[in-house]
Parts: sequence; C-alpha cells; structure tokens
Amino acid sequence: MEKHAKIYVAGHRGMVGSAICRKLQKEGYSNIITRVSSELDLRNQQAVADFFAQEKPDYVFLAAAKVGGIVANNTYRAEFLYDNLQIQNNIIDSSYRNGVKKLMFLGSSCIYPKMAPQPLKEDYLLTGPLEYTNEPYAIAKIAGIKMCDAYRDQYGCNYISVMPTNLYGYNDNYHPQNSHVLPAMIRRFNEAKQNNLADVTIWGTGTPKREFLFADDLAEACFYLMQNYNEPGLVNIGTGEDISIKDLAELVKKVIGFEGEIKFDTTKPDGTPRKLMDVSKLHSQGWKHTIELEEGIQLAYQDFLKHYEQPVNS
Repeated sequence: MEKHAKIYVAGHRGMVGSAICRKLQKEGYSNIITRVSSELDLRNQQAVADFFAQEKPDYVFLAAAKVGGIVANNTYRAEFLYDNLQIQNNIIDSSYRNGVKKLMFLGSSCIYPKMAPQPLKEDYLLTGPLEYTNEPYAIAKIAGIKMCDAYRDQYGCNYISVMPTNLYGYNDNYHPQNSHVLPAMIRRFNEAKQNNLADVTIWGTGTPKREFLFADDLAEACFYLMQNYNEPGLVNIGTGEDISIKDLAELVKKVIGFEGEIKFDTTKPDGTPRKLMDVSKLHSQGWKHTIELEEGIQLAYQDFLKHYEQPVNS
C-alpha cells in the first residue's frame, strides 16, 4: 500500500477497526477514511454506493460487523444474519464497482464446524454442521469469504479473507449481556472486587478451551497480510495456543486482584468444546503474535479502568 493511498476502514470505532487505524497511523498512513454509523448506514445499499462513488478509496479493511457474545448471537439471530450480509454485500460490491485495488474481509473462527478436528485448519470450512448458537453470524461470514473469492474468480479482484480467533484488547465491548467471554470476565471480576463479593459465577463447566489474540496483534497481522498476501481462500489469525475457561478465569482473577472464589453454573451452555486455530499458514507467511495472554489481559484491564470504570480507591 502506497503511503498516500486512500484507505477506508469500515468499523473504525470497534475494537478491530480502531486497532487497524492505530497501526496504519503508526506506519505513516494519513489518508484514512472513516464514517460513523449515523453518517453512513452500511446496511443501506444506496448509501454505501454513493459513499464509494464519492470517496473512491484505494484499499478497504472490512472490519464492520454486528457482533456479540453467545447470548446476543442466539437472541438476535435474524439481525445477526441480515445486518452482516447487508454490510459485507454492500462494501464488497461497491469496492468492485469503484476500482478498489485490494480489500481485506475479516471473519471469525465461528465459521468452522462445531465438531471440526483441532486445531482448525483453513480447509475445514464447510465440512460439517455449525454451532447452533452462533450459526447466523457464521453463515454471514462464510458468505463473505465466498463472495471475496467469487469476485476474485469472476472479476479478478484482489480480495483476501482473514479469520481471527477470539479477540480482546483496547476499546472492547464490556456490555453486561452482549460481551464476549474475556471482557465479560474482566467486568465481572472487577465488579466483584469493588463490591467485596465472596464469589464470581462463570457459565458452564469451565472445561471448554479457547484461544485469545490481542487486537493490536491482529492489526499487525492484517497490515502484514495486506502488504504480502494475495491468494484466494482464507488465512487464520491467532496464537496457536489455547486455555480452558477455568484457567482463563483464574488468570483474570489474578490480574484484577479478586480474592474470592470462582464457581461454575453447569446448567448453562458451554458452547463449542474447543476452538483452536491452526496458524501454520500464517506462520509460513512470516508473521507471529508478540503479546502473550497475561500481558494482554493487564493491558485490557487498564483500558477498562480508564474508560469504563473508576479504579478502586482512586
């Protein structure tokens, strides 16, 4: 990407989009276009078409999506399918019609079958049934991958797809109902510490294993691949290492300094038993993560205290 190129980051206020913007600015890119949702509804085909016709971006990072945790995914099933399809359809097609040089589509590890072998290789896509709770979101993201490849096949577009693992970091979503597992834990352990609670209850058995990547590491990988990768299909982005929900809870408890007990509500669903990315394709491209989990949780917790919560005894 040329330093003067016009780069559109869709979803710049989200955790991923804001990390990508920080990385671009750090690398000396100043011609970054963004729009908040009140200025541009990405679900509106005409509005997106008009925006692209007016701005004519050279490069696009498609990080905009309707996202949430297990509760939100399962509750707003129609919205998660419709909104995400609309957003990506509009941006991918308008990119083609307005001569975008290269587009990166960001998906999610939930695209893989529920019982796929571990670790998850890119070629396991569409080899089995999806996890029911987030199936609408997963189907939208699979459609996005296939759309990028279809536009590549039919029109010669250089559109690439990346599938991040579970993310956390600066600017995360800490909503009580709609957040993902790690930010939800940060919020709840912090509240328990502030209120001197005796225990914190975690959903499920604590046995499922998850992989976590700091969002700024993801941005580094996205920037690297945008410069160096031009193939069809998809690339997993992760650490290649996972941790049980129980051990994650212990780690968050330690970072936050909560003194109480951790309990597990085994009447609640566990979700997918394990989700670990095979990142050998990414490593073979020459990129590896640098921020380890405990350090990342400390960084995220400081960001949480700064933006969402007053520190104890401050």
